[in-house]
Amino acid sequence: MPGLPLPILYSFRRCPYAMRARLAIAASGQACELREVALRDKPQAMLDVSPKATVPVLITGNSQVLEQSLDIMLWALAQNDPHEWLAPTQPGMDAMLELIAECDGPFKHHLDRYKYPQRHADSQGSGHHRDEAAFWLSRLDARLQRQPFLFGAHAALADMAIAPFVRQFAHVDREWFQAMPWPGLQAWLQAWQESELMALIMEKHAPWAPGAAGVRFPA
Repeated sequence: MPGLPLPILYSFRRCPYAMRARLAIAASGQACELREVALRDKPQAMLDVSPKATVPVLITGNSQVLEQSLDIMLWALAQNDPHEWLAPTQPGMDAMLELIAECDGPFKHHLDRYKYPQRHADSQGSGHHRDEAAFWLSRLDARLQRQPFLFGAHAALADMAIAPFVRQFAHVDREWFQAMPWPGLQAWLQAWQESELMALIMEKHAPWAPGAAGVRFPA
């Protein structure tokens, strides 16, 4: 009996949501067909299965459609979790999901208004939102000064789900970020950015065109 087709992942290289999905897929060893999306020319094949029109979108081998990045991470790690991202050295899954929700909610709200003030009619200004986001990052730094990762001795789901968004924040003004008194956070982010896994998921690919073969990922 033939095996199921490879899952299809619609992705965009620099999108932090798509980055976290690729991180988990690569870490799990689950191969997929990667289709890089040009955000100004989204393929109709993606829109047909996911009208929300944002990446990432995963179509599993049995045609299940996953439209949320965290769902894709959990799906991949349910297939295989060799690095124990779902088993941090500090309990536990509920606490990790709560921290990720803070990242995706209040932190992302302030990050967007700091990074893209022109897109948001907001009288408080980007400086206010930078400071609000920085308050949350200072809490992460406090954790990371006590231990190498957010939930203990090894990287786990929370680290990999949150790091792409901290990277995005840091890149808005790198000198400002490096000048902050966040040695734990800065070392954690730098180590992640210099990791082999990060290099693997950030390889550049041409946008996918209908009828073309996708790229096997991880390579």
